[in-house]
Amino acid sequence: MTPRAFSRRCFLTFTAVLPFALRAQGAARIPVGLELYSVRNALKVDPMGTVRAVAGLGYQCVEFYAPYFDWTESQTKDMRKLMDDLGIHCYSTHNDSSYLGPDKISRARDLNLILGCKYLVIASSHEKAGADGWKAVADSLNLAAEQLEPSGLKAGYHNHQTEFTPIDGVRPIEILAKNTKPSVMLQLDVGTCIEAGSDPVAWIRSNPGRIRSLHLKEWSPEAGKGYTVLFGEGVANWKAIFEAAESVGGVEYYLIEQEGSRFSELETAKKCLDAFRSTYRA
Repeated sequence: MTPRAFSRRCFLTFTAVLPFALRAQGAARIPVGLELYSVRNALKVDPMGTVRAVAGLGYQCVEFYAPYFDWTESQTKDMRKLMDDLGIHCYSTHNDSSYLGPDKISRARDLNLILGCKYLVIASSHEKAGADGWKAVADSLNLAAEQLEPSGLKAGYHNHQTEFTPIDGVRPIEILAKNTKPSVMLQLDVGTCIEAGSDPVAWIRSNPGRIRSLHLKEWSPEAGKGYTVLFGEGVANWKAIFEAAESVGGVEYYLIEQEGSRFSELETAKKCLDAFRSTYRA
């Protein structure tokens, strides 16, 4: 979607219905939010308007991704006020690994406290140094967790395909799970887990209490489709995933994520939320 296409009329259309009324219809037992990478073009043009539009669709929370780190303190406070006014939350942010490093973790901590977050999630490291390299990633997560703990914040890790692709017979995600503190959240990206050939339900059940957030990303093996399919159009067994996440995984909130589809960004977000509600209630 181009900046020109994302017009004032578009925002008015999507914010016409109060989010509170929408949430009253078919609300999930677990809050459902939107990873804002799903509306990244709109977010670049108008961050406040985009969050308002997302709330208008009925989402209960959002997850900001890496560009939030460049906001001023004033901009961050303005965003928090907007979310408070809308009645939505930001439980976590999606971060470059450097944001939890020694030079930037203090700034990341302060911005996340303003936003009201609980988790600072590293968005995959794509480590290529073998098992020892992944153990070093685990060590860095543990150190970050220790540094964040006095502020009431927790560290997290978000997988992509790399973490579920075996190295010498062991998946890197297993190394991370085994070598990180229980307080470190393992945020599960469902679509990339499936594409890498792993079973998300089995992974959740093997790590009780660690899967406190899931990116509900769909995936299809059909040629030319991949991640462009909407929620429910791929191969994920969502009913089984929800059951495992809520009975064993310790899920606290869900996040719909879409990398792109045949519809505009906000249309895609709306269609995915509608499909989620139908699936979750069924």
